[in-house]
Amino acid sequence: MDVKAWISNPKVIAKSKKGYAHFDLRTDITKVSEYVTNPEKVARHSFYPFIHYVMRMNKYDKKTGVKQKKREICYAAHLDRCIYQYYSALLNENYNSYLKEQGISSVPVAYRTDLQKSNIHIAKEAFQFIRENKKCLVLIGDFTGFFDCLDHHYLKQQWCKVMGYDFLPPDHYAVFKNVTRYSCWELDDLLAITGLNQKEFNKRKVALSKEEYRKNRSHIVKNNKSKQIPQGSPISAVLANIYMIDADKEIYDYIMSLGGTYMRYSDDFIVIVPASRADIGLFQTVLDILQKIPNLELEPNKTQIFEVADETVKNIGRDLLENADASKKAINFLGFTFDGKSVSIRSKTISKYYYRMYRKAKSISKNPKLSGADNLYKRYSIHGAKAKPGNFFTYIKHAEEVFGEDELIYRDLKNHIPKIRRALKRTSK
Repeated sequence: MDVKAWISNPKVIAKSKKGYAHFDLRTDITKVSEYVTNPEKVARHSFYPFIHYVMRMNKYDKKTGVKQKKREICYAAHLDRCIYQYYSALLNENYNSYLKEQGISSVPVAYRTDLQKSNIHIAKEAFQFIRENKKCLVLIGDFTGFFDCLDHHYLKQQWCKVMGYDFLPPDHYAVFKNVTRYSCWELDDLLAITGLNQKEFNKRKVALSKEEYRKNRSHIVKNNKSKQIPQGSPISAVLANIYMIDADKEIYDYIMSLGGTYMRYSDDFIVIVPASRADIGLFQTVLDILQKIPNLELEPNKTQIFEVADETVKNIGRDLLENADASKKAINFLGFTFDGKSVSIRSKTISKYYYRMYRKAKSISKNPKLSGADNLYKRYSIHGAKAKPGNFFTYIKHAEEVFGEDELIYRDLKNHIPKIRRALKRTSK
């Protein structure tokens, strides 16, 4: 890797700059490049605990209403983050080369630094393959608690394999050790210690003074399990990809021998094989391969198998798996739905958009003059698609360009302007 070119890359610099308060002073990759690229210093580096909090997001569904989804987030100290960022780049470079050597560069499509593809392009490729083969079987699945289940010993083996090491050198081992046997400090505890809210807390130069840190070390919690890596660190994504290299290779070779295709986007994957319903047993081999990977378990209610024939999609998952999800009547992959004839935006995505728009309209109702109406149109209508930083319709327009206007990408959003207008009138009353 050309280290100087990497460090001077504006995108790399931007990712290394964070405004939050942590246990050390704010910095970025340009200021600490000599330190993070020095193996001896990294090997001796004392990593701070991650700061941990639970991100809560409301997910809306027409059938079930609002459900709260939780995601565990850990964010690293500023210098630690730059170290993770640099070693993530080293791993990514070697990972990309390894994929090419193994002939599986097209399989893992998330968090790649060399593909230059979005989820839109990947979904289009999958659906196009189905269309070209006319009659095929499709397996959709993802894993339960993916990042929480990564086995440390197995991850270490894969790290060595990708880097071409017999064992991890001291600097790599220091990074590995601190992203597996990591420590955390709860954000809520820090807010209680300082007596600040989160906005005030993040204005601090450091999260705690040295004296406060020493006095409150009992709040540090270490991950003593032999599995799990933190979500939110700059290196977590590439480690998740590295974990899957053996499964990706074995599944790809098997599916290619059947004339099919296999793609994995982090913990979501799709397998497509030109075959008929009678051949559904071929997917048992895929499931057996995945079962060999330590700690990985398929999410039962997200495992679906379809037969596509004559532009019709049939859910046949129960033919093979007793607990397969038989409720889906169309193929959902990476936010898009394919019913055998047309591609549209996934209904859950549309529901979430309208839920957020109506909630924002309701908050505007507190203002009798509706001074926030212009902002609502900018954030939640086609009128704000070209404005910076863009909105949901920026994404929709891009999807239309990639898939083509013959698809139904915009169908469920055609009446969004009248709905916004009615929401503003309703909430103003």
